[in-house]
Amino acid sequence: MTTFHTISIDGLDIFYREAGSRSNPTILLLHGFPTSSHMFRNLMPGLADRFHLVALDYPGYGNSSMPTVDEFDYTFDRLAEIVGKFITAIDLKQYSLYVMDYGAPIGYRIAAKYPERVETLIVQNGNAYEEGLGEFWNPIKAYWQDRSPENADQLRPFFILETTKWQYTNGVRNPEMISPDNWNIDQLFLDRPGNVEIQLALFYSYGTNPPLYPQWQEYFRNHQPPTLIVWGKNDYIFPTEGAYPYQRDLKDVEFHLLDTGHFALEEEGEAIANHIRQFLKPRLQPTPA
Repeated sequence: MTTFHTISIDGLDIFYREAGSRSNPTILLLHGFPTSSHMFRNLMPGLADRFHLVALDYPGYGNSSMPTVDEFDYTFDRLAEIVGKFITAIDLKQYSLYVMDYGAPIGYRIAAKYPERVETLIVQNGNAYEEGLGEFWNPIKAYWQDRSPENADQLRPFFILETTKWQYTNGVRNPEMISPDNWNIDQLFLDRPGNVEIQLALFYSYGTNPPLYPQWQEYFRNHQPPTLIVWGKNDYIFPTEGAYPYQRDLKDVEFHLLDTGHFALEEEGEAIANHIRQFLKPRLQPTPA
């Protein structure tokens, strides 16, 4: 069963979900925008018989603390620092990293800093290559260049219900299979007073990620973590142009393009769980008692 916890990290309440026995290999699940650990609610019990799974909510997301932009530095460096301290606090020694969307720049910062801790990577629509930043990113790139109120106003439609729903339904085969709970829950958190400012701060901070791509790619080449790619191929935000380059730098890589959109777990959760089982079984063994 999945259990639900809160731990204090740097004075913030960090919420996390946990499933499975600690005697099994750990998978640390890092969520994307604008969701939370809720995105892993079905995957975790589906793998808990074989793995130990942990999924947290970043500050400003889900059930974790939401300090204002004046009280907390909403940057990817700071989020990675919080996640790193969380890993230490709950005593994870080694783990596979499941990264999606925002989870990629957070996870890759941690992996590059502590490569010996990362046993494998599972990448679902998480970018580490310039090729993966397509047309969707143009107004965000403009904001990186000029953090003006006018450019910020161009980004505010990203935080409304219609757009949140679009993220879940665009590119899927069967929209009727996608629960409206997803966008309704995410939107409740986005609509909290002060949260738009948090999201704008992180949109701006995303501009610090592309300069780190060469460093992350060097980590891939030097440390060669076995990597499973499970990518929604109809994703407009992170298109498949960002998926293929992983194969340039990684030798032990299993590559799957799935006929769905950005939040691939919603439509292809069972397939992704099966891919994880098959990929990790020969590569990871339970910790001896």
